Amino acid sequence: MLLPEFIKEFPEHIINFIKKYLFCFLSAIFLILSFSPIDLYFLAWIGFIPFFFFIYNSKDYKTFFKGSFIFGFLYFLGNVYWIYHSLYFYGSVPLILSYLVVALLAAYLALYPLGFALILKNLLKKNIPTSLYAPFIWISFEVLRSYLFTGFPWALIGYSQYKFLLISQIADITGIYGVSFLVLLFNCVIFDILIFKKRKLLHPLLPLYTIILSTFLVLIVFSFSIFYGFKKLKEDESYHNFKVAIIQGNIPQNEKWDYKKIQEILSIYKNLTIESKKYRPELIIWPETALPFVFEKNRYFTVELINFVKQEKIYLLFGSIMEREKDKYTNSALLLDSDGVIAYYYDKIHLVPFGEYVPLRKILFFVEKLTFGIGDYQPGKSYNVAITPFGRFATLICYESIFPEQVRKFYQKGGNFIVNITNDGWFGNTSGPYQHFSMAVFRAIENRKPLIRAANSGISGFIDSRGRILKNTKLFERTYLVETIGINNETTFYTKYGNIFAYLCIVISLIFIIGNINIGGKRWLYLRI
Repeated sequence: MLLPEFIKEFPEHIINFIKKYLFCFLSAIFLILSFSPIDLYFLAWIGFIPFFFFIYNSKDYKTFFKGSFIFGFLYFLGNVYWIYHSLYFYGSVPLILSYLVVALLAAYLALYPLGFALILKNLLKKNIPTSLYAPFIWISFEVLRSYLFTGFPWALIGYSQYKFLLISQIADITGIYGVSFLVLLFNCVIFDILIFKKRKLLHPLLPLYTIILSTFLVLIVFSFSIFYGFKKLKEDESYHNFKVAIIQGNIPQNEKWDYKKIQEILSIYKNLTIESKKYRPELIIWPETALPFVFEKNRYFTVELINFVKQEKIYLLFGSIMEREKDKYTNSALLLDSDGVIAYYYDKIHLVPFGEYVPLRKILFFVEKLTFGIGDYQPGKSYNVAITPFGRFATLICYESIFPEQVRKFYQKGGNFIVNITNDGWFGNTSGPYQHFSMAVFRAIENRKPLIRAANSGISGFIDSRGRILKNTKLFERTYLVETIGINNETTFYTKYGNIFAYLCIVISLIFIIGNINIGGKRWLYLRI
C-alpha cells in the first residue's frame, strides 16, 4: 500500500497501524473536509466507500471494532473540536481538561457509527445490495443522536450539502435526514457495484439482477430528487417583500457583562442602527443577549432603550436576559414597536447543557454554566409567534436553529419568515460559527421561509426560502447588513408532518434487522467475522 514519504519515517508499529486502519482514516478525513468551512461537499458522496470496504474486509473482532471506533471518533473530533474553545477561554476549564472533554464527547458520538458498522457487517453476509438497507440504518442512528440525552444533531451528514441546493430542496419533504439519506445511498450504490465482482467469486449463484435492480431504483430516487430540486429553485412563491437590517455588534465575550461597558455597548448598537436607517428597514434585529443588562430590571438603561426606539420610530427585535420571577432568569427575545411597547416576546425553550444550565445539578454541584446570570436559566414554555405589520415570524435563539422538529412547530399554523439570533462568540475563530450558519440553511428550506440571522460576532446573514445565501457577514467584524426579503404563506409537507421520513427509515431498519435474527439459535446480530 502506497503511503506518503513522511509517514515512512514513522516507527514500524505506527506504520502498520496506519496501514491497517487507513480506509477508516480516509473516510473520516473526506467527511470532515466536506463540511463548512472547507466545503468540499462532493467528498461526502464518496467519503463512506473506504469505510465500507474496511467493514467488508475485516477478518477479526478486534480490528473491526477498533477501526469502526477510529472512524467515528475522528469524524466527530474534526467537527466538534471547537467546544474546547468555549470551555478553555470562557469556562475557566484548564486546556488539557478541555481537550479531554472534547475527546470524551467524540468518543461517545463515535458509538453511533460503531453501532451502524456492527449492523452493516452482519447484513453484508446476506449478499443483499447495501443500497437497499444501509442508508435507512444510518438515518436511524442520526435520528437517535438527535434526540438522546437532549439531542446533539451536529454534523449530520446532510449538512455538508448546504451549498448543493439542487439536491437539498428535498428537505421540505424529508427534512435534513432526506439529504443525509441521498448521500449514503450514492455511497452505497457505488460500493455495491465495486464489490459485486468479488461477491460473485465467493457466491457464484449470486444473481446479477440484484445489483441491476438496486442501481435502477437508486437512479429513480436521484432522478426524482434532481427534478424536484430544479422545480423548486425555479419557483418564486413570495407574495410580499420587506426590508430588514441586521446589526452585528461584535462585542468581545469578556466585555459583554462588564457593568462599566454598558453605555459603550449600547452606543455601538444604537450608532449602527442609526446608520442602517438610511436604507429604511421596516425591522431592525440585534443578536442574542445584545443588551448588557437585564431588560426591565435595570430601569435606567431600559428607559434609555425605549426612548431610543420611540425617537427613531423603529421596530426593534433584540435578545436580552429577563427576570420572569424572583431570581428566575430566561434567555429571551423581545420586539419593541415604534411606540416603545413590547409587541412580542419569546423565552428560549431548548437550553444549552452546561452553557445555560447544569444537568444533574445536585451531583455536578461543582460545575458552573458558561453564560452570564445567577443560577441556571429557566426554559420557556410557549412557542410564541410575532404578528406584525410586515408579517408573522418566530425567533430561534442560538442553537435552537439546529433542531428542525422544534422550528417547524412555530410554523404549523402559518408564518412568513424565520429569525435566528445568536451569540457565536463562544466558538472563537473555529469551524463552529461556520457550521452553525450552514445548518440554518436547511431550516429555511424545510419550512420554505426566508431566514434572517443576527449573530453578535458573526456569521450574520440572509437566506431565502430556497436556501440561497443572499448576504452574510464575516466573523468578528462590527457592521450591519440590510436586505429586501420575499416572504410567503407556504406550508410545506415537512412543516405539517415533521420527520415522517426519518421514522419510516427506523421502521425499515428494524424490519431488516429483525428479519435477520437467527430464530433457531440464540444469536442476535452475532458478529461472525
